Amino acid sequence: MYRVYVDDELFAERAWRWDNVYLEEMLQIEAEPGEYVITYELVDSPGATIRVSNMRVDYGPGQVTDTTLTILK
Repeated sequence: MYRVYVDDELFAERAWRWDNVYLEEMLQIEAEPGEYVITYELVDSPGATIRVSNMRVDYGPGQVTDTTLTILK
């Protein structure tokens, strides 16, 4: 199980039990211009790891650098 936070707000919580499967998470964020930190948290998953890649903004004025979402004016 994992959780996705934007700043301190929980945006998604997912549980899965598949081996060797890549999951794609899509967040719809409507917020004021500024910077927001995106974090992932593994829950009750001893020995599990999570790798996040290819974070991007598909719609709207914004960009992602490392784990920071910047919403532009």
